Amino acid sequence: MKKILIIISSFFVFLEALANQPKEWQLGFQNPASDGMRDIVNFHNNLLLPIIIAISVFVLFLMLYACVRFRASANPNPSKRTHNVTVEILWTLIPCLILIVMAVPSFKILYKQDTIPKADITIKAIGYQWYWGYEYPDENIIFDSYMVEEKDLRADQPRLLAVDNEVVVPVNKVIKVLITANDVLHAWALPSFGVKRDAVPGRINETWFKAEKEGTYYGQCSELCGIKHAFMPITVIVVSEEEYQNWLSEARVKFAKEDIKNDKLKLASK
Repeated sequence: MKKILIIISSFFVFLEALANQPKEWQLGFQNPASDGMRDIVNFHNNLLLPIIIAISVFVLFLMLYACVRFRASANPNPSKRTHNVTVEILWTLIPCLILIVMAVPSFKILYKQDTIPKADITIKAIGYQWYWGYEYPDENIIFDSYMVEEKDLRADQPRLLAVDNEVVVPVNKVIKVLITANDVLHAWALPSFGVKRDAVPGRINETWFKAEKEGTYYGQCSELCGIKHAFMPITVIVVSEEEYQNWLSEARVKFAKEDIKNDKLKLASK
């Protein structure tokens, strides 16, 4: 009994805790770090859950009522009735109304996610077997991001989620992400931002987010892509504008595109 109470109490604790990554015994979503994810959490908690609970309780009541009311000992001569027009209309109409109530806010959220505002920063994410590659097209930056092996983890790095080169973005800026793949289907997903898009070879999908608070946020490939599907995590670090500019200055040197460098040298030689 004590263990059950601990589990139940931990549920409420983790709902309140800042969750940039999965936690042990966590139930429900990670805490939202963007307006889009907040809409998703509110839709789930304030509309879907009450509907699901109400339907479950109602169906359980009907099952118990049928078991008691129509048991063999209470009905030695069972009814031969096969149709009830009123019941058939109700069990068709009520689910339709429930779906309409769910669809309206759902469509609003989908439209908001698919309507990308004017971007402050554009990032390209490319899925490979099995790691992610990133480009900042406007900054001449390109780098690969591999999972840190367990033996190389620092004390503050989570297992299976930390990477050697993180995506860095400024807080309160609209980040547009172009997503594609080089080999098979992947998916770029960050739960705290409410972002998830398939990475399809030969095609480019788009998504966006606007992080509201600084921190390190973790995600993973969420499309089964092969034997090491579970080992291509995503790490995004949200920093202040000043810290982002400092990172850019270093990244332009460390991760500069070689092909652009060579093109500039050829032009200079002419």
